[in-house]
Amino acid sequence: MKRILRIINRFNLGGPTYNAAYLTKYLSPDYETMLIGGIKNDDEDSSEYILNQLGIDSIVIPEMRRSINAFQDIAAYNKIKKIIKEFKPDIVHTHASKSGMLGRRAAFSMKVPVVVHTFHGHVFHSYFNTLKTQTFISLERRLAKKSSGIIAISDMQKEELTNVFNIAEPSKITVIPLGFDLLRFHENQVEKRKIFRTENHLDNDEIAIGIIGRLVPIKNHSLFVEAIAKVKKSTGKKIRGFIIGDGECRTDIEDLAHNLNLVISPNGTTTLKPDIRFSSWMRKVDYAYAGLDIVALTSNNEGTPVSLIEAQASGKPIVSTNVGGISNIVIPGQTALLSETGDNASFYKNLETLIRKPDLRKKMSEKGWDFVREKFHYSRLIEDTAKYYEKLLLEKSRY
Repeated sequence: MKRILRIINRFNLGGPTYNAAYLTKYLSPDYETMLIGGIKNDDEDSSEYILNQLGIDSIVIPEMRRSINAFQDIAAYNKIKKIIKEFKPDIVHTHASKSGMLGRRAAFSMKVPVVVHTFHGHVFHSYFNTLKTQTFISLERRLAKKSSGIIAISDMQKEELTNVFNIAEPSKITVIPLGFDLLRFHENQVEKRKIFRTENHLDNDEIAIGIIGRLVPIKNHSLFVEAIAKVKKSTGKKIRGFIIGDGECRTDIEDLAHNLNLVISPNGTTTLKPDIRFSSWMRKVDYAYAGLDIVALTSNNEGTPVSLIEAQASGKPIVSTNVGGISNIVIPGQTALLSETGDNASFYKNLETLIRKPDLRKKMSEKGWDFVREKFHYSRLIEDTAKYYEKLLLEKSRY
C-alpha cells in the first residue's frame, strides 16, 4: 500500500480542510494517509471538528502558522522532515502556500519519490507589496520546477499560474476542482429558513443579504458594507445584512458601518433588527444560507471560494466580484451576477437588480443545485486525485 503524507497550512475553517479531510478519508484503503497541519490564528474558527466527524486523526504542528516567522518556520520544517523520515511516504501532497513552502522543501531534502502541491489560492497580487510579492513568485517558480506535479482548483487559476505569473508550464499543472458533501445545504430548506429567520427577527418582506468568510483585507468587506448602505437608500426596501465570520478587520468594518449611519449588532448584543448583524463563525452555516435571500462575495483575490459553492447548493443567487476562479464555479448571469474588481458601481447595480427583481432571484436559485451537485461532489475529487497519483507514480517508476 502506498503512503501519502498530506500537509495543510493550518486547521482553520475553509475549503482546504474539507479538501484534505475528504482525500484523507476516502482514498483509503488504496492509500494510507497521514494528515498534518499548522495551528489556526486566534481570530479564526477551528476546523478540527470536520476531521472528528470523519474519524480522522491528525497531527498539529504548532510552529506552522500563517504569518512568516523564521524561528517557527525552521522548527516546523524540521518537524516535517522528522515525520517524513519516520512515516516514509511515497507521496507528499501539500495544500496552500505555507505548507507548500515548508512541506515541499522537506520532501525534496528527504528524497520523497512524488511531491505534489495544490494551489487553493495564491498570494501573487493584492496581498503584499511589490517586492514581497515578487519574492513569493520566485520561490514558487523554484518549488514548482522541482515538484512532480501541481494542482490548480479551476481553469482560471491554471491560466493565472501559467500565463500570468509563469509559475510552471501548462503541462505540469492539472486542474482538479474541490469536492464537498453538499447535501446538507440542499436538504430541509424550509425548516432551516424558518429557524434562521425567526432567530434573527426577519419578517417575510425583509431581504437578507449575507457574506461568509474571514474578515481580512483581501476579502474587502468594506465593499459589502458600502453596498448595503447604498441599496437601502436606492431601493427603499427592507434590507438586512449579515456578516458571518471573524478576523483582524472586524473593528474597521464596524467603524465603517457606523460612519455610514448603519445600525449594527455585534455578536452578543441585543439589537433585534440591525442593518448589519455580525454573527462571527457559525457551525450550522447551512441554516444561514437557507435563511438568506442573496449571498455576496467582495474579494480582491480568490481561489475557489467555498461560500459560493455552498450558496448554489442552497439555491441562493449570488452577487460577487469576478476574481480568481469564480467564473469557473458559478454560471455567470444565471447563478451569479459578477462585477470586475474595483468597479464598485457595477457591484452596487448588480445587488440592486437582485433586490428589485424577486422573479430573477427565484430563477437564479433554481439553477444552482444542478450545477454544483456533481461537479463539486467529493466522490469526483477522490476519483480525479487517485488517477493523478497513479499517473505521477507511474512516471516516477519509469526513471
